Amino acid sequence: MSTPESASPYTTDSRYSWQRLAVSLVFATLACIGSWSVVVALPAVQAEFGVVRGAASAPYTLMMIGFAAAAIGMGRLSDRFGIVPAMVIAALCQSTGYLLAALSGSIWQFGAAHLLIGIGASIGFAPLIADISHWFVRSRGLAVGIVATGNYLAGALWSPILQGMIASHGWRWSHMAIAAILAATIMPMALMFRRRAPQANYAKAEAASDAARAGLGLSPNALMTLLCVAGFGCCMAMAMPQVHIVAYCADLGYGAARGAEMLALMLGLGIISRIGSGFLADRIGGVAVLLIGSSMQAAALFLYLWFDGLASLYIISGIFGLFQGGIVPMYAMIARQYMPPREAGARVGFVITATILGMAAGGLASGYIFDLFGSYRMAFLNGLLWNLVNITLIGWLYAWPRLKQGQPA
Repeated sequence: MSTPESASPYTTDSRYSWQRLAVSLVFATLACIGSWSVVVALPAVQAEFGVVRGAASAPYTLMMIGFAAAAIGMGRLSDRFGIVPAMVIAALCQSTGYLLAALSGSIWQFGAAHLLIGIGASIGFAPLIADISHWFVRSRGLAVGIVATGNYLAGALWSPILQGMIASHGWRWSHMAIAAILAATIMPMALMFRRRAPQANYAKAEAASDAARAGLGLSPNALMTLLCVAGFGCCMAMAMPQVHIVAYCADLGYGAARGAEMLALMLGLGIISRIGSGFLADRIGGVAVLLIGSSMQAAALFLYLWFDGLASLYIISGIFGLFQGGIVPMYAMIARQYMPPREAGARVGFVITATILGMAAGGLASGYIFDLFGSYRMAFLNGLLWNLVNITLIGWLYAWPRLKQGQPA
């Protein structure tokens, strides 16, 4: 005999859960355009304003700071009122930011506009991941991975489109077009997320997270601190290829269009990585998958140090995408597994913020390292060293519970 709870169409892993997941993926693909447009526009903006590479990288950093700061605030807002109010605020911020960017008269005005763009784009990642995590238990890792692919899908789809728009109409017209597209799509879609997860979903998740945390032996704040430091380190490494591949190809004489194609390839294969990592995390756990992905990312960065031919860069960029795509969603997966579910928006937002700050600092540092040494070789080495910090911390997190129980690590 079915209970009222089991008969409800709004329980975890239900048909409604999968429908909500599909809409979330479309929403994320639109909202996360703000994460990538500045990367594609970097060479054109640098040329128009006549600034050095480090200064031209600053708008990306400012965008990521806005993205990071808003991830926590949007998460808290979603925990309290549901995700719709956060979506509406984000849509207004992002559309306004793109309009101001198109009208900017200096690199610093352009960068300031990207603070708003980052605030708006943030809704498509950590808050949306936290929201969908309440609707799944058996397939939570897969659901988190699918929503997280929206960020990469945005890069894979929009990067070549934006490159063509910039080549044909200039970066200013392109930014105005993005503002119009987002205004017409993001806010109406927000109304599709009005339903909140049933209280029974939270009660079950609370018991599961308490039991998982007891086995780990760390408080929520201690675990969050460890994840934040590890996430910052891995994304310092991740930023070098993602932020500078277009400019790197232009410097090598291959052209910005080839770099945009490599970025699209990197992110397209990253989509496969994110879905595959989520599927694997449901079977062997998020920590194990994170350790594998981080180790493989380090291997790809090592290859960038030694090969810079056009064909080899395409191959390494593809490998890099396959290796690192599933890393960041695993931080959200681990946080969601061990943290109190009623604080999921804020906790996931806080951990993801650390990874975003790593991307922001890594993108800026790589630009200034290039200015200092006249090449990207030392920037790749800097990323590799930060990656090793990440591997050390996540390796300890993986081994510690097993060592406590007397099991082989």
